[in-house]
Amino acid sequence: MIVVVGRGTLVPAVPTEHLVISGLYAYVRNPMYLGVLTVVAAEAVLFRSRSLLNELLEAWIAIELFVRFYEERRLARTFPEEYANYRNHVRRWLPRITPWRMSRT
Repeated sequence: MIVVVGRGTLVPAVPTEHLVISGLYAYVRNPMYLGVLTVVAAEAVLFRSRSLLNELLEAWIAIELFVRFYEERRLARTFPEEYANYRNHVRRWLPRITPWRMSRT
């Protein structure tokens, strides 16, 4: 998705040329981070592990800070109008029920 639609990679040295807002990104702005946090939460429940719950909390705080203070600011600078529109319709962590489609007017 990132390589084909965004014409780039996840590596900061080769960033995407286009904002990716399709696939899972049409439901939630951070599907990969959400997936990682969901897996750690499931492991914590499955293994009844307090230490995994602590890791989950630490990981969520680290990811939240990174997303808010680096990633979102960079996206707002790189794709000002498109990202603002996307951000107004798709939540950071809580997925939408239906996919968002940017209107082409």
